[in-house]
This record gives sequence, structure tokens and C-alpha cells, in this order.
Amino acid sequence: MSESEIDRRLAERRDPDALAKEDEELPVVARMVVEIRSDGSRTIARGAAEDQTTGEKVALRVDGTTPLQLALSLMKTMTQLPGMALSAARAARALKK
Repeated sequence: MSESEIDRRLAERRDPDALAKEDEELPVVARMVVEIRSDGSRTIARGAAEDQTTGEKVALRVDGTTPLQLALSLMKTMTQLPGMALSAARAARALKK
């Protein structure tokens, strides 16, 4: 992806009308709600994820000492969820087309 294409996509995302239109074109394949709590020394993320195609629902909890570690742990957890990983792969393939 070229730099100008990235700039164009970022500009489109700033426009609420363009973002709403983009959302209407894509089917929902999964939903995830995450709550992040921190006291400054440790951070936890708790939430739930649902695969729209299979109906599978899971609860998740991830601990981390830094925001980066928490983000990496959260991504790793998402890839370990069988239905979520499959849905993410399908969605990524659909975007490439």
C-alpha cells in the first residue's frame, strides 16, 4: 500500500459520513467488548467476544504490566479463540478481494 493510499484512507476515516458508508458495506463477523482497568502498576482487560457466524461466545481476561504488553497479550488471546481466529481470517481474505 502506497503512502498516498494510506493518507487517503486516513482522511476518509476522519469523515463520519464516509465511515458510516464503509460500515454499511461490511458484514459483521464478530463482536468484542473490552474493559481496560489500571492502577498504574498493572493493567487488566476483561471482556467478551462473540462470533456472529457460529454464535460462539467467550469471556476473556488479559493481564499486562504495560499498555504494549497488554495489547500484545490481547491479540494473542484473540488468535487462540477458535471461532474468532477463523472469522478474522475470513474477514481478512474478503478485504483482499
